[in-house]
Amino acid sequence: QVQLAESGGGMVEAGGSLRLSCASSIRSFSRYATHWFRQAPGKEREFVAGINWSGGSTDYADSVKGRFSISRDNANNTVYLQMNNVKPEDTAVYYCRTAVDGKEIWGQGTQVTVSS
Repeated sequence: QVQLAESGGGMVEAGGSLRLSCASSIRSFSRYATHWFRQAPGKEREFVAGINWSGGSTDYADSVKGRFSISRDNANNTVYLQMNNVKPEDTAVYYCRTAVDGKEIWGQGTQVTVSS
């Protein structure tokens, strides 16, 4: 059973925008913080952005501050990552992650490719 499903990835030119979605089938999803991570070829997976259960608190990696925005729609069990002014170095597979009762749950990832 897929509990987190990312979508919205694709190819975009540098300076463009993309919105990623993370849809959850977890019944209590709205109770948990959720994060976006990314992994570029040959690199370790890294934190991108995080949001608490209510959406009232967010956090970003320095590399995306001012360009990316995380939000959530708890009525629809979905977390979003709005990516603006993307750069070639944003190219990666993007994953969403949550933790339910201490157990990590990851999505399958969505590919984002930024051309220069």
